[in-house]
Amino acid sequence: MLGAIVDQAVGGSTTRRGAVTVAGRRLTPTLVFDTYWRFAEARQRIYIARLRGARHPWTEDPILTHYRFTNCYRAADRVSQHLIRDVIYRGDQTWSEVFFRTVLFKLFNRSSTWQRLCAAVGAPTWSGYRFETLDPVLSEALAAGERLYSAAYVIPPPKLGEARKHRNHLRLIEMMMESSTPARIADARGLRQVFEMLRAFPAFGNFLAYQFAIDLNYAAALTFDEMEFVVPGPGARDGIRKCFGAAADGIEADIIRYVADTQEQHFSRLGLSFPTLGGRRLQLIDCQNLFCEVDKYARVAHPDIAGISGRTNIKQNYRQDAAPLTAWFPPKWGINDRLPTAASPAE
Repeated sequence: MLGAIVDQAVGGSTTRRGAVTVAGRRLTPTLVFDTYWRFAEARQRIYIARLRGARHPWTEDPILTHYRFTNCYRAADRVSQHLIRDVIYRGDQTWSEVFFRTVLFKLFNRSSTWQRLCAAVGAPTWSGYRFETLDPVLSEALAAGERLYSAAYVIPPPKLGEARKHRNHLRLIEMMMESSTPARIADARGLRQVFEMLRAFPAFGNFLAYQFAIDLNYAAALTFDEMEFVVPGPGARDGIRKCFGAAADGIEADIIRYVADTQEQHFSRLGLSFPTLGGRRLQLIDCQNLFCEVDKYARVAHPDIAGISGRTNIKQNYRQDAAPLTAWFPPKWGINDRLPTAASPAE
């Protein structure tokens, strides 16, 4: 069965993959680089088909049918959609409150944790915040065997004097709010400066600070350009290695920018018609995520091409989610009226 999946999925490319020069370094793309674009086009078509109400299966690609992959556009994934619709743009739009809600949500990055907090105390606010109110809710959920944190990426606990991870994260939010971080971020000159401010806090490494900067930038109060800079994560580095070999080591951010800048050229080169998100091109954050996803896809489609981690299996199989798919993005992007089922968030 697995061999059949590989045979059907790989296919041979008849389109020439020429060498490219990035950051002054000559790179020779592998077959996985073509797969990067084919994967993006096929995965986006699945998303569009679902928005239009098409019935499963949405693709003939057996790998995409069998395993779980995130959307091409980071903001389209379910957790990001919940963050945008129900956390950032619902409730008090004072920037300090939006910042507080966003950080509180993202430190756990799990919709069920947010919903439990809201059910217990109402939508959390900084103006009404008390450690003694939120801690028992989270502690009781933990004692009941509930997961508080998403498995999407590890959010390490800062060492701020508490015995439990979630308590230290609450103390971290207090530290951020009490040091006027919302106001300083609002005055930042760009996304990189937001990243640098977040990076200065305990437990924030480069990748986590970048992810939080992107999330905060969904808010109406910030208008920074997502194309300003990118921080490659471990999965993206694996995908880039599979696309370009060891010669790509150390210039991963430059490669992500090259890919974002030349996306139309490569889709055209392969005869692909990529359905954008309401006319919005893939941004640096999206191309970074796609490298992570093609790393996983290539474990089955191109098992002979090695990455950095040496992983050979895809952990998550696809399971259809019964919850309706939403498609509502920051209004400042101007794309909601261009999507098949774009709808306003509930009042």
